[in-house]
Amino acid sequence: MQYNIVVVDDEIRQAEIIVKILEDHGYRVKGTSRPHEVVDIARSNSLDLVITDQAMPGMDGIKLLETLSSMKDPPLVIILTGYGTISKAVEAMKKKAFDYITKPIDMDRLLMIVKNALELKRLDRENRELRAIIKGEGLDTIIGSSGIIEDIKRIVRKIAPTNSTVLITGESGTGKELVAKAIHNLSLRKAEAFSAVNCAAIPDTLIESELFGYEKGAFTGANTSKEGIIGASNGGTLFLDEISELSLAVQAKFLRLIQNKEIKPLGSSEIISVDIRILAATNKVIEQEIKNGRFREDLYYRLNVIPIQIPPLRERKTDISVLIEHFLKKYNSIHSKSINKLNNDALSLLLKYNWPGNVRQLESVIERTVLLTEGNTITKDDLPLELKVTPIEINKYEFDLPEAGINFYELEKEILVQAMKKSDGVIAKAANLLGMSYRTLQYRLEKFGINKRSEEA
Repeated sequence: MQYNIVVVDDEIRQAEIIVKILEDHGYRVKGTSRPHEVVDIARSNSLDLVITDQAMPGMDGIKLLETLSSMKDPPLVIILTGYGTISKAVEAMKKKAFDYITKPIDMDRLLMIVKNALELKRLDRENRELRAIIKGEGLDTIIGSSGIIEDIKRIVRKIAPTNSTVLITGESGTGKELVAKAIHNLSLRKAEAFSAVNCAAIPDTLIESELFGYEKGAFTGANTSKEGIIGASNGGTLFLDEISELSLAVQAKFLRLIQNKEIKPLGSSEIISVDIRILAATNKVIEQEIKNGRFREDLYYRLNVIPIQIPPLRERKTDISVLIEHFLKKYNSIHSKSINKLNNDALSLLLKYNWPGNVRQLESVIERTVLLTEGNTITKDDLPLELKVTPIEINKYEFDLPEAGINFYELEKEILVQAMKKSDGVIAKAANLLGMSYRTLQYRLEKFGINKRSEEA
């Protein structure tokens, strides 16, 4: 496990000596002569340990300790003090410094104190992670028992306590926001804000000001200054749904946010440091968006540190029964109903259906059925008509390939065009007609340059 250590001493040579010794023992260390820089680092990064001189101009070690201690998940602090200022070291211990060491520094003693401090930090971190896992916070919202869902839960448990960015991909309705919330609820930021932004729902002309904030007079109608969603989420998690809908200009600002942990509101010359974790999601094939010049490749690599792919419901049909049971309980409670089972015909229909709208569509069907069903058992007749229409099965032996052959490229294109026409341009419906995944159809439409609607059913 790597730890982040900062050494601060107004005599920079002294800081450099300590940095060199710690680096020789395998630690990751930064040295500085400016206490305020340590505060900025602690606010924008995960900082584990600070070794600070007690007597420094501007901000002494005691004041730095107090400032750091007021932060969420503060770093441990070791005070360096002279023989004549032991009383200050005692004061520091009362203010919860981890330990102190007198000058001239006994490096063996310093290494022992550093080792003990980081061991305490490790135990504290593991205990918090373990408590979160035992409580099951967040994971109870990811419904399913298939192997792939268990793999997603395992990944969420592992990466939640980190600050790494996560890119969640999958068709509309698969539960990308639920996974993002689970990551937040299992993280060390769970007590702070979880801000979810649907990038496709905010007009291009507004999204930059809404996210980054603005100063009074920044544009027509900006009669007052306003803090943006990012600033208001400082310390917490920002979830950007449908991030592929952002303009290239706004994408550039997010790249800066991820790289430098800072933002600049519209109309302001001030750069603001923020401590925020970025989670993003999309139902598009980002690699294709990059090829088409609609998404920045450098931003993609910054976002895709931890990729999570959520499969469509039709590819994990063993989860359908578990989801049905969950939604029955939920909507029985909400609507004061007592429907406790489905007969075999109804269950068979639900299991065979292709679910182009994924889990969101299944939930909608169950809620509607709970409301309309009389008695306590759902039958085939209680289910909506769309589930009862069986696709035409094509017998492969009834098709004879002409002797002259065919233009397969044109045939495939024509099939895609017809599917989009029959589905009124809705990709999810067309994918269901063709028996393929949303992402596969989306790629083929891009390949043939076929126009499509961005809206989904």
